[in-house]
Amino acid sequence: MRVQVLKNTFHIDADLKVVLEHLTTPENYIGLSPIVVAVEGVDRSTPGVVRYTATERFKFFGFVKWDNPIAVELFTDDSAVWGDVKSPGGVRMAYRFDLSAEGTGTRMEDTLTLSAPSLIIRYAAGEARKVQLARARILAERLKGSVGGPV
Repeated sequence: MRVQVLKNTFHIDADLKVVLEHLTTPENYIGLSPIVVAVEGVDRSTPGVVRYTATERFKFFGFVKWDNPIAVELFTDDSAVWGDVKSPGGVRMAYRFDLSAEGTGTRMEDTLTLSAPSLIIRYAAGEARKVQLARARILAERLKGSVGGPV
């Protein structure tokens, strides 16, 4: 297994509580992660923990679709969201979104730690990086100017 760490830090023009609420709602990852097309089996039975299955859709050669079910475990506190993703093929990803107030908005430090077999780590890391950068843009657009309670 090889490991690769990806980091991205960015600003969101929204209140920290709004960002936190958005990131702790599994259904919001549809479109927030451009490859996530479905979320199901959301389990909130344990306080501070959300478990669910997401479906990632990959396209190869522009027309071959592959739907990849992933098991997601999400933990949260007052200033962070973190957890683990288990994907078929031996790909594992630990993620952490650290949030802090920054001016009138929120600073987000997005860290992904991937582990995968040597044969697919480069592909997995490339896809994860595309999603990570898109997430920053999409989240900033979705929440721009949001103040107060949940979106």
